[in-house]
Amino acid sequence: MSKHVLVTGGAGFIGSHLVDAYLERGWRVTVIDDLSTGDRRNLNPRAEFHQLDVRQAGDIVRRVKPDVINHHAAQMDVRRSVADPLFDAAVNVIGSLVMLQAAADTAVKRFIFASSGGALYGEPLSVPQNEEHPANPLSPYGCAKLAVEHYIHYYRVVHGLSAVSLRYANVYGPRQNSKGEAGVVAIFIDRMLRGEQVMINGDGEQTRDFVYGADVVAANMAASDAEWQGSFNVGTGVETSINQLAAMLGVRAAHGPAKAGEQRRSVLDGSKLGFGRTPFREGLKETVAWFKSRV
Repeated sequence: MSKHVLVTGGAGFIGSHLVDAYLERGWRVTVIDDLSTGDRRNLNPRAEFHQLDVRQAGDIVRRVKPDVINHHAAQMDVRRSVADPLFDAAVNVIGSLVMLQAAADTAVKRFIFASSGGALYGEPLSVPQNEEHPANPLSPYGCAKLAVEHYIHYYRVVHGLSAVSLRYANVYGPRQNSKGEAGVVAIFIDRMLRGEQVMINGDGEQTRDFVYGADVVAANMAASDAEWQGSFNVGTGVETSINQLAAMLGVRAAHGPAKAGEQRRSVLDGSKLGFGRTPFREGLKETVAWFKSRV
């Protein structure tokens, strides 16, 4: 019998790819997205769509009673979380709690949460950061992700909810939004194609672990079928500086002041799951090709 998955944030960069992947498996898919950052063009017409703020989505969950909830709806901008931590918590903590309580109320069989490795761990005490690395978030965004992981532990232990948190490195790939502050790869590619200069915060030697979107989708598909409990990294273990990224794309760059709440270094040990397989240059080539196809 076909399973039923509810994907929050299903019109977004990662969420829309998940929707496509579930549909390809023959699953019934329900999408919740308020389209504040998601793109209606990303929506698969075969999915049932509800345009709704995740904080008001509990009744939909109780009505449709999915087998699996894949929770990707979020306020995803670290800098906005620094500027407005109350809004960040309202969406990322309260919104997630709404989904968790609805999942418990309807006996959802599996709950998958899109967490964050870099933002949750903070500056590394050792590299690459594995799942046992202390969580010392340096932004309200990271604090919110950690708080939700603790709530998931509560719902797992007290309510018996089967749940997993996937701690992503910096995800990039086709459909990534180049208009906001999130997604440095998409922003740089967009500027490159326009022949514009990019602005790098600080000296540009800050590093990130860039993981390709298709690898993240593969991790989610595996998590949907598995019984893993707890938190797992999805990353490559490879550091790339922002200066290196600009050089790889051949984009002109200038340097501005460093941003508050921005980590200096972030790289994840993803060996437990092993899904960060696509070499950065290969994934970057595919992502550039997608952006060129949209011009």
